[in-house]
Amino acid sequence: MKLLLDSTLCQGYGLCQEHAPELVELDEWGYAAIIAVPVPDSHEEAARHCAAVCPNSALRLEK
Repeated sequence: MKLLLDSTLCQGYGLCQEHAPELVELDEWGYAAIIAVPVPDSHEEAARHCAAVCPNSALRLEK
């Protein structure tokens, strides 16, 4: 599974990193960057939650 980021949709809320710090890091302005590709099996639930909480749908999962 891959967690994908559309950086043009990210508004820097930081909710994704709050729910999955092992998958997403934030830059100095709060914009997301994916740090775990592919998502380890042990973090798939966190990846799902991370994508679900993004208010701008900047994150999505791909199998």
